[in-house]
Amino acid sequence: QVQLVESGGGLVQAGGSLRLSCAASGSILSFSFMGWYRQAPGKQRELVAQITSGDNTYYGDSVKGRFTISRDNAKNTLYLQMISLKPDDTAVYYCSAYSSTSYWGQGTQVTVSS
Repeated sequence: QVQLVESGGGLVQAGGSLRLSCAASGSILSFSFMGWYRQAPGKQRELVAQITSGDNTYYGDSVKGRFTISRDNAKNTLYLQMISLKPDDTAVYYCSAYSSTSYWGQGTQVTVSS
């Protein structure tokens, strides 16, 4: 059973930056893709960014140009670099990975103050 542990969330002012990390308990090479999702209060969980095993990336429209997803296979870690943060980015951010099944982390809170 793979475990995913997110870190790096916190409180930041609008325009600031954060980098989220997602550490996997095992090798991430077996995952077809990994991604970051977020869920704001009263809203559905949405896909923020995704990266495939071949390093192809996808970004949600609201974060394009501001967020960058990357992975370090040697460290078994997924990252999300976030810049120019906005209050609308406030949410719990979840790491996800998929091989034959989906795995989820516990989430990390990101709060952007105006």
